[in-house]
Amino acid sequence: MGSMHAAVTFIGVVNGASVQPIVAIERTVFYRERAAGMYSALPYALAQVIMELPHILVQALVYGIIVYVMMGFESTVPKFLWNLFFTYFSFLYYTYYGMMTMAITPNPQVAGILSTSFYAIWCLFSGFIIPLSRIPIWWKWYYWICPVAWTLNGLVTSQYGDNLEPLENYKSVKDFVNSYFGFEQEHLGMAAIFVAGFSVLFALLSSPLASKHSTSKKDEITAMLIF
Repeated sequence: MGSMHAAVTFIGVVNGASVQPIVAIERTVFYRERAAGMYSALPYALAQVIMELPHILVQALVYGIIVYVMMGFESTVPKFLWNLFFTYFSFLYYTYYGMMTMAITPNPQVAGILSTSFYAIWCLFSGFIIPLSRIPIWWKWYYWICPVAWTLNGLVTSQYGDNLEPLENYKSVKDFVNSYFGFEQEHLGMAAIFVAGFSVLFALLSSPLASKHSTSKKDEITAMLIF
């Protein structure tokens, strides 16, 4: 479980951090081209979101295959595809989250501070450091809205949610995963919907914010002069 958490979080955080300076540079170009009347905000926003899809798919395929084999997971097609699904959409929502934080902040430095703060909170409430059964009841609401919690839920459930092998306490792996972590095989589809939903949510939030970020006529003229 720790290796699953680390595998997704490592690349996800790198994606979120590396996309921020790129968005900052593209924003300046967008100011110039919008001021020149070349295109409106909508195609820019759509292009910014769509261009990440094939890139992250290749990244998830290469990284997912290597990690899946090295971890020694069960060699079945459905379990491998579930793992690839959660890996892909996790990388996707991390990337779109990085774009969103850049869209609502004035520069990459502030965006980095903001996103890093939430990365730490996501890890804390993901169910890995503190499982759901041990999170105080007044904080459990954040577990249910934490993207990494649903990623970990899907990764663990798809691999061990149907495992009936007994542990030392005579509980099966399936029962232990259910009672201690709160992961149920019946909720695998729900986890998939939530992980994909977070990707869509962050993409929708980043697009209009990126295109409507507060700019003055002076900023647009300056950008035109620079280029």
